Amino acid sequence: MTVLLLRHGRSTANTAGVLAGRSAGVDLDDTGRDQAAGLAERIGALPLTAIVHSPLLRCESTVAPLAAALNLTPIVDDRLTEVDYGAWTGRTLSDLVNEPLWSVVQAQPSAAVFPDGEGLAQVQARAVAAVRDHDRRLADEHGADVLWLACTHGDVIKSVVADAVGTHLDSFQRINVDPASLSVIRYTRLRPLVLHVNHTGPGLAAALHAPPAATGDAPVGGSTG
Repeated sequence: MTVLLLRHGRSTANTAGVLAGRSAGVDLDDTGRDQAAGLAERIGALPLTAIVHSPLLRCESTVAPLAAALNLTPIVDDRLTEVDYGAWTGRTLSDLVNEPLWSVVQAQPSAAVFPDGEGLAQVQARAVAAVRDHDRRLADEHGADVLWLACTHGDVIKSVVADAVGTHLDSFQRINVDPASLSVIRYTRLRPLVLHVNHTGPGLAAALHAPPAATGDAPVGGSTG
């Protein structure tokens, strides 16, 4: 099973430097809409079986053109929603860097719990569970080697990639996930394989056409080096 983890396109909050969190009505800006419109061409002929997305508007808007092009009905999963930043929601990043908790978020995110919100460890647990649940469901429905897409948020994707690569959540700030980027994980019988992180250019399909190795756990192309 292979999942394409898509961060939503650039939003009006990204442009304004505001931590949008779960604020209602935050949509894509002009650049974000262009990014969404170009997704079908970037993904090319890859046979997507399903599109799952966070319930927030910016994710819905990001996948809408792709879903229309592929004639797929997107599925909403609340477990892929943005972090609940609690009292931090709606504040500017330039203001938040002065909060004592900011350094914890950067250096020891596993210990970070946002005031009146959730902890980043909780975010990772729910997001990884969501991805693995959809993997199992799609495998039951369609068989092996299913390719699907999940559109969600930066910190959510970083937490899933950290889990897949086998690093502690405290290292997840070392992972960069830009708006409209694609990070790709293949879940095999033995372990996840991280194929792409923060892919923002064209031609994603070319790197994913190779079938999984027969053993189910070798890197793409069979290389061990």
